[in-house]
Amino acid sequence: MSERTYNVLFLCTGNTARSVLAEGILAHLGKGRFRAFSAGSQPKGVVNPFALEELRRAGLPADGFRSKSWDEFATPGAPSMDFIFTVCDNAANETCPVWIGHPMTAHWGVEDPAAVEGTDEEKRFAFRKAAVALRRRIELFLSLPIDKLDRLALQGRLTSIGKS
Repeated sequence: MSERTYNVLFLCTGNTARSVLAEGILAHLGKGRFRAFSAGSQPKGVVNPFALEELRRAGLPADGFRSKSWDEFATPGAPSMDFIFTVCDNAANETCPVWIGHPMTAHWGVEDPAAVEGTDEEKRFAFRKAAVALRRRIELFLSLPIDKLDRLALQGRLTSIGKS
């Protein structure tokens, strides 16, 4: 019997930094058990170069990412999501599309590294800090016995991860 593959969508407003970092981290750590995606409510159309640099620094692939609208994932023919995580407070407070398949959702807010002003080193530090926080949450998520938890218990765990 083959193990199920879960689809996970990370949402942010601009889809330039946090959601892209989360997509890259889960794509790597999920080892084929999870398919990672990212999108934004108001995509900026370009991925922040510091996000791609942070992925490379962490030894993760940094190619093929693009800033895209969450509308791409709310249409017929789009991959059906099992989990959707907002990683910024703005996206968490917006009215989301109706998602096909009724995925489990949780808010995993992380400070916006793209909002940091200062030197390039200060910006790199902010991206590293965001990546570390996202990685910790993703590792907790990956450790969950998803197929052994009922929906209510799983929802509680997902919400708890966002508070860590």
